[in-house]
Amino acid sequence: MENTTLIVGLGNPGREYAGTRHNAGFMAADVVAQRLRLNWRDEKKFSSQTAKLDGHGRRLIVCKPQTFMNVSGEAAGPLAGFYKISPARILVLVDDADLPLGEIRMRAQGSSGGHHGLESIEEHLGSRDFPRIRIGIGRVEPAARQIAGYVLGQFSDDDRAVLKEVLERVADQVDCWLASGIEMAMNRFNGTLKRPKQEKETE
Repeated sequence: MENTTLIVGLGNPGREYAGTRHNAGFMAADVVAQRLRLNWRDEKKFSSQTAKLDGHGRRLIVCKPQTFMNVSGEAAGPLAGFYKISPARILVLVDDADLPLGEIRMRAQGSSGGHHGLESIEEHLGSRDFPRIRIGIGRVEPAARQIAGYVLGQFSDDDRAVLKEVLERVADQVDCWLASGIEMAMNRFNGTLKRPKQEKETE
């Protein structure tokens, strides 16, 4: 269906993963659904939680795969296939440890960059030509590749305050993409969140 759009937030299901860095995509999807006043429901046939908006001949589906991160495509692929959604109308929201916390980067297509969730979606869609918003979560040691413990860890209190603003900016970018297309969305919102300067300590 040409008038159907799919937004996929990536993460891991279950209480033990709630609020972890690897679930930034889930958290962004929650903000998008909340803004649109959509309710989540379980769709077992797609191994997903979905929130849908229908109106004026258009359908928007927000999805959180419940398959675990590394096999996200097992949910997103069948959902896209059932509704006949082209890759260009599938927007993936995903964490990125190679970007600092506070930065978001939207692209129209590209490689997975070693992210297993994106790899799975590429495999099941048979294409890399789907837009994605990478949400920076940073990493303690940029050179280290074994970061499972880090991405599955919780945000600090300070980082959560920054993340809240970042997720609102992601939702703004999604709104812009839906209304004005990807070029406008990239130009307006890609970049790093400007944090207020800390006040100098009084002597």
